[in-house]
Amino acid sequence: MQHTSKLPNVGTTIFTVMSQLAAKENAINLSQGFPNFPSDPKLIEMVQQALRENYNQYAPMPGAMILREAIAEKMEHLYQKNYNPATEIVVTAGATQAIFTIVSAFVRPTDEVIIFTPAYDCYAPAVEAHGGKVVPIQLKGKEFAVDWNEVRAKINDKTKLMIINTPHNPSGTVLSKADMLELSSILENTNTILLSDEVYEHIIFDGAQHQSAALFPKLAERAFITASFGKTFHNTGWKMGYCVAPKELMDEFKKVHQFNVFSVNHPMQIGIGKYLKNPAHYEALPSFFQRKRDYFLNAIKDSRFTWKPSQGTYFQVLSYEDITDELDTEFAKRLTREHKIASIPLSVFNTNKEDHKLLRFCFAKTEETLQQAAKILNQI
Repeated sequence: MQHTSKLPNVGTTIFTVMSQLAAKENAINLSQGFPNFPSDPKLIEMVQQALRENYNQYAPMPGAMILREAIAEKMEHLYQKNYNPATEIVVTAGATQAIFTIVSAFVRPTDEVIIFTPAYDCYAPAVEAHGGKVVPIQLKGKEFAVDWNEVRAKINDKTKLMIINTPHNPSGTVLSKADMLELSSILENTNTILLSDEVYEHIIFDGAQHQSAALFPKLAERAFITASFGKTFHNTGWKMGYCVAPKELMDEFKKVHQFNVFSVNHPMQIGIGKYLKNPAHYEALPSFFQRKRDYFLNAIKDSRFTWKPSQGTYFQVLSYEDITDELDTEFAKRLTREHKIASIPLSVFNTNKEDHKLLRFCFAKTEETLQQAAKILNQI
């Protein structure tokens, strides 16, 4: 049988490629973004209790009310923004499902979607699968700064959606209040929907405040905000996330969500809903992960790599320009094969695969793992 692919340029993700290579070579895997330490036993017990209490059938389509109410409380507590748990919050199978569903609900053939590169690799295929046109805007320099004049030049009547990500994967940078105000000004007189990927909202360092789209009224009125309990509570395998948006946008989201997922894991929703009621469970995360970032950077201070400390996420980008002029994809594979440490090359996320000699390392690991990784990196 012959067929034409809807995604002819999409292959196996770099995360799968590097993780498989790490397993084959028995290398330390700092490529894929998952912690190698356990979730809070209190959260595990709350989920187990929900299992015992027989929350084992379908949850309500938009999510268990206890969890939606807890999300609403968190958004009000952190960003002073009220979202109605009955109409403006949906629990999803991770943030990726939320992102794909948003694109499904709104992007039609020939619609344009602005994506800032290096971009997480699920954005563009979702747009292309629905016939949309990706309009990439490359972040500038080692600061990964947004050129807002370029944004103004590229937005037009066909721009259905703009996707931002802060804290930003893979660079570890964050958008400032000034950035968000600039964005608000640009979008104010348009019909463009904003998709704000905020899965690392609680992993932000050096006393900075996460600049959620929810903090800016002119953005919030047109924004979907996606988030991840997997990233927040060290359990990426649970694939639990959510999104919030104004009712008129969420109504369209639900039309798709009810048919591609309907509802997600019920006992985990009940457990997370109870756990989320205590703000300390997420307010402690910035210092928790900053200690890991600082431990890792201190451990490699004598290496030949150079860096700017990550501002957010649990990723650190390292420059190897003083070590070799190899392509980042080739150097990442050689590090895995010869030195037994796996990372992610940034060029695969860039417009036109621009190679700036940068690798991304995940520091959401135990100190033992980070120390072993540092020993290797210091010898390269």
